[in-house]
Amino acid sequence: MTTASRYNSRVFSLEQAVGEEPTLALLQERIRASKECLEAVQALIPLPLRSQVQAGPLNNGEWCLLVSSASASTKLRQLLPTMQQRMRQNGLEVTSIRLKVQPPRR
Repeated sequence: MTTASRYNSRVFSLEQAVGEEPTLALLQERIRASKECLEAVQALIPLPLRSQVQAGPLNNGEWCLLVSSASASTKLRQLLPTMQQRMRQNGLEVTSIRLKVQPPRR
């Protein structure tokens, strides 16, 4: 058997590899849950701000939104109660939302 054929018999997707490793599978699930939270509140975020917001970590019911500027963070802070209400309506178990200013990388 050639080297190429040995490797081809073990080819699998990155998603399959992540799913097989318990630690990575947990991380993948947390990323999916965080993105689901963002999708639930996306319509509440004013259109000009949407490009400045990213889903951040979700840990023990605390969800972090990464925001690209302090001014965007200030505007979003006013929406936090409405966002939490929307997430509860969607069955998402988020007890608090934290905003973290994280300027874009250069």
